[in-house]
Amino acid sequence: MARGLVEIQQGGISMIIEGGFTLKAPIDKLFDFLVKPDTILTCLPGAESVNVIDDTSYECIVKQKVGPIKARLKFINRLTVVERPTHMEIEGEGEDMTKLGHFKNKTVVDLKDKGNGEVEVSYKTDVNIVGKLAMFGDRIMRAKAKDTEKEFTKNLQEKLKSIV
Repeated sequence: MARGLVEIQQGGISMIIEGGFTLKAPIDKLFDFLVKPDTILTCLPGAESVNVIDDTSYECIVKQKVGPIKARLKFINRLTVVERPTHMEIEGEGEDMTKLGHFKNKTVVDLKDKGNGEVEVSYKTDVNIVGKLAMFGDRIMRAKAKDTEKEFTKNLQEKLKSIV
């Protein structure tokens, strides 16, 4: 479940969103699945495209509705730390294509083998948002993160059925 803390900065907000979920999958296959941008984006709600730049970087376009505003986000993510099969760190930066805002994020994802074919996935994302998107603040952004996590987890579990 997504939870976190928000700090309002001049012209924007800084949020920490963290949560976790448990999936039935071998840890190695789940890790391999999570580090592939073209595969993982098939699970992200609103994903429109992903273009691999190199072995560690990819550009994405994702459409999301945040409160009353529809945003189309274009961003580049980079895998900065990969420790198979338990830890990865991703840094990203992008903006809404209609200039509603700009953001930077750093995400840490940890996988823990729970036994019996289950893996606990935990994540922590530190995101800085400026522009109109930042005006929605904690409540709306946190609700959006929670909804996105639920849909992402459901899609991920379905996708994993084909590789397990």
